[in-house]
Amino acid sequence: MTPVLSPNAQAILLLTAPLIAGRGTASSDLLSPGEYKRLARHLREIQRQPADLLSPDAAEILRACQPVIDEGRLQTLLGRGFLLSQVIERWQARAIWVVSRADAEYPRRLKTRLREDAPAVLYGCGDMALLETGGLAVVGSRHVDDALIDYTMAIGRLAARAGRTLVSGGAKGIDQAAMRGALEGGGKVCGVLADSLEKTTMNREHRNLLLDGQLVLISPYDPSAGFNAGHAMQRNKLIYALADTSLVVSSDLNKGGTWTGAVEQLDKLKFVPVFIRSTGESSAGLDGLRKKGALPWPNPQDVDSFGDVFNVAMPTPTASPQVGFALFSNEEPSSADAKPTAPLPPDAAPLPQAVSEPSAPVDVVSDAQPHAAALEELPPVTPEAVAPIDEAKESPQPESPPAEVLFAAVRIAIQQLLSAPMKDAEVAAALDVSNAQAKAWLQRLVDEGVLEKQKKPTGYIVKQKRLFE
Repeated sequence: MTPVLSPNAQAILLLTAPLIAGRGTASSDLLSPGEYKRLARHLREIQRQPADLLSPDAAEILRACQPVIDEGRLQTLLGRGFLLSQVIERWQARAIWVVSRADAEYPRRLKTRLREDAPAVLYGCGDMALLETGGLAVVGSRHVDDALIDYTMAIGRLAARAGRTLVSGGAKGIDQAAMRGALEGGGKVCGVLADSLEKTTMNREHRNLLLDGQLVLISPYDPSAGFNAGHAMQRNKLIYALADTSLVVSSDLNKGGTWTGAVEQLDKLKFVPVFIRSTGESSAGLDGLRKKGALPWPNPQDVDSFGDVFNVAMPTPTASPQVGFALFSNEEPSSADAKPTAPLPPDAAPLPQAVSEPSAPVDVVSDAQPHAAALEELPPVTPEAVAPIDEAKESPQPESPPAEVLFAAVRIAIQQLLSAPMKDAEVAAALDVSNAQAKAWLQRLVDEGVLEKQKKPTGYIVKQKRLFE
């Protein structure tokens, strides 16, 4: 069933979505994910929800939001009602639905696992119920040989025979091979796209599968949005969050979206077990993931042995209120897309304990300091860490200011991200911060000599050490 666009979803779209209609261009003044989080938290504190910004007493509420987001900016964004009506008509003609994090229909797996980092809105086409079925996530590189394509399609066909949903990202190469194998085997597939949702849903090959309930395609980005490297990296966590277990078929080492997503899953999020291909020619990327704790794929050949893959225990993750990069951007984590006084809808409850989900309420954020999680992950900067004990006694060194400690983490994250050139907007999307914040960080790292800005291809990249330099 296609959900009706709720008042909350309409308000969130006006505030955060580019609303691309035809050849139109996106507004440059949209709320970033971090800004929307702050606004959502403030609305909760004043006992309001996003839909109230469109109510008759909206002027008073907008004034109350001035300390968080400029009132004039909110008025401008909320005044795009005609444009919203145009794109809604366009989406409906293509059977594209939109659901907000405030809606009961929003996928519980995303809301429970990602909490306030779950996308504010999801666009999709197909049967939403498939998003609650879990299954096997299969990810890998875009450029692979025919042998790996055949291997991956066989995995998809086996998932179909076992009655397990296959979850992947829809990119060419491994993603599409896994999805094609499952669909050809009569199985169910969830595709999490980073771009071109509208174009993909209109593809004749996909249309009947979408209408028949065999395929669902979703994206946290505008249905008309084109490719963006930052978006591709950000959507990886959604693939893992929708699955019960995962398989990395191929990966580069220390670069690329497949590597970044798998490492984030192994080191930080820990939603599901991560397996790596264990047959055929290995690679430096797969070896690197194995060293980080990825498990060898047991190569199941039948339905029963395939089912055993889903019984592998997952270590209990440490509690973390934030899984994005907003901690490094002065953007406090927040949550609240609905009034706190209203009872939570049944669909907003956490998953049953049998799925080993966190037991914390989905949309409740603790009053703990927002930077606590980031500081716990960083090594303490003390005099003993930079000088021998005897020297430290003679001339004690002051601890680094918190801002420098946080920027040190930002520096590491951006260096890992920019093994290949990226534009400032792509970096902003990958780190979940505003364009202005990303530009400021990038310029500082250029000034420090860590990065360089190149012209062809355009973008920022880690500066390479040169001979005699």
